[in-house]
Amino acid sequence: MSKVLTVYFSAGGRTASLAKNIAEKAGGELFEIKPETPYTKADINWKNPISRCNKEKIGKKDVPFVGSPETFGQADTVFVGFPIWYYGAPNIIQSFMKSLEWSGKRIALFATSGGSDIGKTVGKLRPFITGDYRLIAANVFEDENDDAAISEWVNGIVK
Repeated sequence: MSKVLTVYFSAGGRTASLAKNIAEKAGGELFEIKPETPYTKADINWKNPISRCNKEKIGKKDVPFVGSPETFGQADTVFVGFPIWYYGAPNIIQSFMKSLEWSGKRIALFATSGGSDIGKTVGKLRPFITGDYRLIAANVFEDENDDAAISEWVNGIVK
């Protein structure tokens, strides 16, 4: 059985709920990717063209985060979760991904969204992932509490 780590970024709580559910079903550790400067509600208001999330995405800015998962080196399967922002992962995910060496890891991406699919997110993240890794799955969950769908997805990855 593989050693599992679930990491996630959550701005509003939905992705955190989903990540906890996935970690419970997959086993292993859970790590929250936290920005150095926490997001406020105004920061993630995508309807405001000068909000923080818009400035980060349009400016392709790195988003500094605090800490790193202690068990990353031992994990061979890493679930990485985030909300979909602008048809992709928030910039903090890119910053996190490029901060680590992913050789030998199996990566499963999961996301929450109000209506977008995973789309081109995988392709957009690839340049930020270093090493000889395997991207084994990518899925958007519209309902972070859908235990049956989550269990089926996790069981297909962690055998």
